[in-house]
Amino acid sequence: MPRARFQTLTEQMYYVLLCLHEECCGMDIMEKVRAITGERVCVGAGTLYNLLDQFLSAEMIRETKVQGRRRSYLLTDKGKELLETEYGRLLCQAEDYRRIFQGEGRT
Repeated sequence: MPRARFQTLTEQMYYVLLCLHEECCGMDIMEKVRAITGERVCVGAGTLYNLLDQFLSAEMIRETKVQGRRRSYLLTDKGKELLETEYGRLLCQAEDYRRIFQGEGRT
């Protein structure tokens, strides 16, 4: 059975949405993802614009302005809810790890 769309987010999806808590264009998003993650995560242009199209179609983000080929986007309430759900899921995973390894002296 295929995974439901946006049931969970990839790392790149998560960071793209996270960047859009404030208005950004594509180039800004690529730079912010690298900065936020200390260059651990990079989003290429093809991946980014594919994700932006998917998020637009799903009403997770909205286009805020168009200047020539430069388009800016902003997170919608629906997108923020998805991001918060994913954040909660990640916290649960971290807690599960902590609980399993707590007895071994790791935290």
